[in-house]
Amino acid sequence: QVRLVESGGGLVQAGGSLRLSCAASAKINRIITMGWYRQAPGKQRELVASIIGGGTTTYADSVKGRFTISRDNAKNMVYLQMNSLKPEDTAVYYCNTNLGAWDWGQGTQVTVSS
Repeated sequence: QVRLVESGGGLVQAGGSLRLSCAASAKINRIITMGWYRQAPGKQRELVASIIGGGTTTYADSVKGRFTISRDNAKNMVYLQMNSLKPEDTAVYYCNTNLGAWDWGQGTQVTVSS
């Protein structure tokens, strides 16, 4: 059973930055595409960023140019650097495969104040 532990969230003012970390108990080898998701109250969970094993990334339009996803396969870690944060980014952030194949972790709360 794969465990995912997200950390790094917090309260930040609009325009600020946060760096989220995801630790996986299983290998995130190069054939597994990893992603960051977020879910705000009353909204569906959405994929905001993904990264293939070799490092190519994709982003939702809402975060493009502001967020950067990265990974360290040797450490089984995935990161999300979030810059120029907006109140609309407020949500619980989760990591998982791009297919959501593993059990969801607790997520980490990101709150952006105006």
